[in-house]
Amino acid sequence: MVLYTTPFPNSCLSALHAVSWALIFPCYWLADRLLASFIPTTYEKRQRADDPCYLQLLCTLLFTPVYLALLVASLPFAFLGFLLWSPLQSARRPYIYSRLEDKGSAGGVALLNEWKGTGPGKSFCFATANLCLLPDSLARLNNVFNTQARAKEIGQRIRNGASRPQIKIYIDSPTNTSISAASFSSLVSPQGSDGVARGVPGSIKRTASVEYKGDSGRHASDEAANGLASGDPADGGCLEDACIVRISGDEGGRPPEAIDPPAGGQARNGASGGPRGQTPNHSQQDGDSGSLGSPSASRESLVKARAGADGGSGEPGANNKLPYKASVVKKAAARRRRHPDEAFDHEVSAFFPANLDFLCLQEVFDKRAAAKLKEQLHSYFEYILYDVGVYGCHGCCSFKCLNSGLFFASRYPIMDVAYHCYPNGRLSDSLASKGALYLKVQVGSTPQDQRIVGYISCTHLHALPDDKLEQQHSLFTRYKDPCRLGPGEEKPWAIGTLLDKDGLYDEEVCTPDNLQKVLESEEGRREYLAFPTSKSPGGGQKGRKDLLKGNGRRIDYMLHGEEGLCPDWKAEVEEFSFITQLSGLTDHLPVAMRLMVSAGEDEA
Repeated sequence: MVLYTTPFPNSCLSALHAVSWALIFPCYWLADRLLASFIPTTYEKRQRADDPCYLQLLCTLLFTPVYLALLVASLPFAFLGFLLWSPLQSARRPYIYSRLEDKGSAGGVALLNEWKGTGPGKSFCFATANLCLLPDSLARLNNVFNTQARAKEIGQRIRNGASRPQIKIYIDSPTNTSISAASFSSLVSPQGSDGVARGVPGSIKRTASVEYKGDSGRHASDEAANGLASGDPADGGCLEDACIVRISGDEGGRPPEAIDPPAGGQARNGASGGPRGQTPNHSQQDGDSGSLGSPSASRESLVKARAGADGGSGEPGANNKLPYKASVVKKAAARRRRHPDEAFDHEVSAFFPANLDFLCLQEVFDKRAAAKLKEQLHSYFEYILYDVGVYGCHGCCSFKCLNSGLFFASRYPIMDVAYHCYPNGRLSDSLASKGALYLKVQVGSTPQDQRIVGYISCTHLHALPDDKLEQQHSLFTRYKDPCRLGPGEEKPWAIGTLLDKDGLYDEEVCTPDNLQKVLESEEGRREYLAFPTSKSPGGGQKGRKDLLKGNGRRIDYMLHGEEGLCPDWKAEVEEFSFITQLSGLTDHLPVAMRLMVSAGEDEA
């Protein structure tokens, strides 16, 4: 199928649409700015409280008449533009497809090895997030603002989180052969003010994708050489973004070793001195622990750690002992003791998972914000769909002012796309063309050159106050929700994904690390997560912590199923995480899931 790379079938219609939008945009922008000046966020209210001269208030009083006069003057032009714009929407295509043709310009894009459907299996990582990228005046109703700047920062944080090297930790212990839990923990250290990545002795940030494997008397280097490491090309992974650390099982044993990736793997992010492995967001900013260094800098800090331990030319005193073993092993063991019946790892993570394959976003309504987001994410994702939906009077739907807000990014080729607009929108939702986006992606090919494909759906529904109807939906009988026990019943480790909007800018939750720590405690979840209205009657949540029970309101779902899978294959969840990397940028928590697809085997 031919994918649409432009919104209209010919250049003439595209030119007419550009003229109509040029007439409409000044009126749209002025109205947005005028309304936004009367809807302050809690962040702006605090700034005004600290302003003894009331300068911000004076600026508002000064510019309001100017905005109002210009708005009135632009109305006739906007009306003419609307008369031209409205009939053009019947010929508009339901999405725009973008592919990064020049891969050399994408410093963070890693080459994917072709999966042949053989070997131990292949893991795929999915993430979803609600970004609230609305026109600024509407976004302020959710206590977020500056949509254009947020879109750029969100793209940078997702890109930096996903393009980090996947750290693989192997537990070499003669007494422990059962540790196989995967964790989103990281050995990546923040950069100093001089931009140099440094190791942090005796600490591990729990934020990247880490695998723990215990093997009695067997070294990690032996496993990698024999193709048993999960990043080996035999299972469709790649070692180019992996840094393997071997951990001794003896408390007094030798320090862990950071093993360099194969020579071929250093081509993408090697220490060649070029800027390809770095991003504009590579230096950490105040209050933004999501803006860490490039993947190459992270690997370099680990390599230096090994050189220092071996007496080489590494940075003096950087990491001479690196006692990672205790915190990593104890953390995994403690988590499994709390939930012994769970077959996969789960936690609150301050970063998007490394090697993210598919990204489904909602509420990317603003076109300019979508373009900025696309520009940032193309540094990692080769295939992107954006501006999904319909406008104007289209079919049986009511008049649509906004698109669906859906946005999809993939590292794998997109083969086919379909979009369905929901006809029964309610209240303000009826102004947006909310619907379902269906995608067919190629994830590999068999030895007989037959394509291996996967099917992904992305949607954005109307969130009801008490969530009772959606909990009873038949969709949950066809697909599996890793966080769900039954209708209205969650697993004990699952937490809500909707934040209390009044506390978005509190110091306790304004950075990814801070929000992660808060959400790991029951008291913090009661304070900063939103709850169904039936559990939180009247006013805000502040001061009513003793009345709230549960882990918050979870309205962002990731479901998976085995329908259409080969009879001898199976799909199992390996990891699930709630992500805090977008703290201060949206009122939702992103969620991520790593799914392992493998040939089924009968248990002995």
